[in-house]
Amino acid sequence: MSCVSGESPMELRRVDSKGTESPSRPRATPRAQPDASVVEASLRWVTARIPADLVREIEAQAKRNGTTRSDAIRECLAVGIETIRHRDGVPGGRVDELLGAIESVRLLLEMLGPPTFGTQRLLAHWASRDGAVKVSEEELMAELRNVSADEWEQAVADAEQDLSRVRDGRPHDEKA
Repeated sequence: MSCVSGESPMELRRVDSKGTESPSRPRATPRAQPDASVVEASLRWVTARIPADLVREIEAQAKRNGTTRSDAIRECLAVGIETIRHRDGVPGGRVDELLGAIESVRLLLEMLGPPTFGTQRLLAHWASRDGAVKVSEEELMAELRNVSADEWEQAVADAEQDLSRVRDGRPHDEKA
């Protein structure tokens, strides 16, 4: 497919045909196009059967963007083709593996999160109840949350450094 210099094959361009009418042939009035002054010469008609819910989504997208349904369909197709093109390098098995790993982490957090918060609450309650600390339970909980947030940020930063070392091919104990 040839393109005008600087344009990708998926870019749309409008062609003004007012000044390009042939004097020997009268201009035909298109039936399906209400605006005959602009002709999109590089476009071709394609017929496809699309589920009703998808048509509604496309129409809503067109309305949000202030475009026609045809423009919205072209945009959706262009984005879809580009996505497929970039997805080609990722094997399906790897995607499934990553989704499984994410689900495992989610389940682990679901199991560990509530007990962790419960433990903090119990420790704050017991410490404030028997007078071991000179602050209220709520003040102790606030301090626990602050310290926990700081520790979490540090753990995430360390994990990100470890991950970048792995990506760069450096050993775990080598500093950046």
